[in-house]
Amino acid sequence: MSLFNVIQLIGGVGIFLYSIKMISESLQLMAGNSLQNLIGMLTKTPVLGVMVGTVVTVLIQSSSATTVMTVSFVDAGLMTLKQAIGLIMGANIGTTVTGQIIAFKIKDYCYLFIILGSLLQFLGKTNAQKHLGAGLFGFGLLFIGMQTMEDSMYVLRSRTDLFLMFKESAMLGVLAGTVITVLIQSSAATLGITIALSMQGLIPLEAAIPIILGSNIGTTITTILAAIGTCRHAKQACLAHVLFNIIGVAIFLPIMPLYIDFIRASSDSIGHQIANAHSLFNICNTIIFLPFVGSFAKLITAIIPDPQKPESRKSYLDPKLIEFTPAVAVDAVKNECLAMGSVLLESIDKIEELYFHHQKITREELTAIENLLDKYHAEIGDYSQALMRHKISDSELVRLHGYVSSAGDMERIGDKCKLLFHLWEKKEELQGDFSEQAIAELQQLFDKANTAVELSVQNISLPPASAKEAFAQVEDLSMEVRQMESKIRHMHVTRLAQGLCNASISLSFLDAVGAIEHMSYRAKKMSQVIVHQHIHENS
Repeated sequence: MSLFNVIQLIGGVGIFLYSIKMISESLQLMAGNSLQNLIGMLTKTPVLGVMVGTVVTVLIQSSSATTVMTVSFVDAGLMTLKQAIGLIMGANIGTTVTGQIIAFKIKDYCYLFIILGSLLQFLGKTNAQKHLGAGLFGFGLLFIGMQTMEDSMYVLRSRTDLFLMFKESAMLGVLAGTVITVLIQSSAATLGITIALSMQGLIPLEAAIPIILGSNIGTTITTILAAIGTCRHAKQACLAHVLFNIIGVAIFLPIMPLYIDFIRASSDSIGHQIANAHSLFNICNTIIFLPFVGSFAKLITAIIPDPQKPESRKSYLDPKLIEFTPAVAVDAVKNECLAMGSVLLESIDKIEELYFHHQKITREELTAIENLLDKYHAEIGDYSQALMRHKISDSELVRLHGYVSSAGDMERIGDKCKLLFHLWEKKEELQGDFSEQAIAELQQLFDKANTAVELSVQNISLPPASAKEAFAQVEDLSMEVRQMESKIRHMHVTRLAQGLCNASISLSFLDAVGAIEHMSYRAKKMSQVIVHQHIHENS
C-alpha cells in the first residue's frame, strides 16, 4: 500500500467524519425545540427512555451526542440512573440507522445531493432551507468519503491474507473494532471502514461482524471522557453504558457461528449484512436487558455506590453539551437561570424576615447568597459566550439572549437585596425605627414586588400562553408598585412635617422604597424578555 493510498484512506475517513458532524449539526438546528421536547418526555419507564433515545439519536445522527447529553443530565440531577440506562439503550439502536444508510448503494447520486445542498444553502430564503441544504450536502459528502475509503483499499485486493486473522479469531476482531473506534471516536466511521473493506473483498462476513461488535465497546470512550470530573451519579451512567455493551458482546460471542449464518441469510449484499448485524445486535441486546433495568441499575450502584453526603451544588452548564448538542446547551442555560432564581428568592425571603418578621440575619449569610448570585451570573455569561461561537438557530440565539438578560436582571435584584440589608444596618446604627405606618406601607410595597419577582422566575420555564399571562400580572404589579412608591414618598414627607417619623433615618426609608420599586422594574424586564422570545419563535 503506497503513501498515496494511506493519505487517501485517512482523507476518506476525515471526509466521512466531517460529513457525519455536518449532518448532525444541521439536523439539530432543524429539530430546534423538538429535541428538548422529546427529552422532556422521559418519565419513569425505561421503555419510553429507549424510544426517546432512539428517536433523538436518529434525529441528530450521533449516539455520542446522546450519551454525552445523558451523562450531563445525570450529573445535573435532571435524570435518574434508571432513565439514563433506557436512553443509552435507545441511543445504541438509533445509531444503527447510519449503518443502514451507508449500506445502500446510492453513491452514484452523491453529487446530486451536493448540488441540491449547495443550491439550498446559497439560494434558500429561510434558515430551515439553509439547514436542510447543509444536511443534504453532508449526506453527499458521506458517500464521497465512503468511495474514497473504498478506492484507497483497492490495491489491497491481492492481500486478503492480511485480514485472515480476524476470520480465525473473533476475539481479535472485537479487539480491532474496539481499538479503531477508540482512536477515531466514531462507531459509524468504523462501520464505514469495515463496509468499505468488505466491498473490496478484503474482509469476509465472519471477520466483519466481530469488528462491528468491538466498535460498540469502543464507542463508549466518548461517554468515559464525558464522565471525567462529574459526580458519582454521572459516573454510574457511564459505567452502565460500558457494561451494557461489553456484556452484550460477551453474550453474542459464544453464538457467533449461528449469528453469522442468520445475518448471511438476511441479505445478498455484504454491506447490508454488516449493517444488519450492527442493528440486530443492538436491538437484541436492548430486548435482553430491558426486563432487568432495575437489577442492572442496582448492580451499577453496588460497583459505584451513591455518595454518603449530599454533593455540592451542581451546575447544568456542561461544556460538553456545547460541542455535541448546542440546542440542548441552550436549555441548560435556562435550567441554570431557574436555579439562580431559587437562590434569588431565598435572598428576598431573608430580607422579608429581617424587615417584617423581626428575625435577624447576619452579613455573612447575605454575602454568601450575593456571592453565589454573582457566580451564577458570571458562569451563565461565560457559558453563553462560548455557546454563541457554535452553530445554533436564530430562535435558539434569541432564547439564549433572553436567559442571559434574565440572569443580569436577577443579579441586579440581588444587589437591591444587599442594599436593603445595608439600609437596615444603617438604621440600626442610628438607633432609629421606622414608624408602624411606614413599615406597613413598606411591607405592602415589598409583597407586590416579591410576587412580581416570583412570577418572573417561574416565567422562565412556562409555555408561551402561560408566560404571556404571567407577564400581564407582573406588568400590573409593577405599575401598582410604581404608583404606590410615589404615594408612599408623599405620605412620608407629610409624616416628617408632622414630626411622626425619625428624620435621622428618613433617607434610609426612602432608599428602601426606591430599592423595592427597582426590584419590580427588573422583574417586569425579565418577563418582557421571555414573552418576546416566544413571539420570535412563533413568527
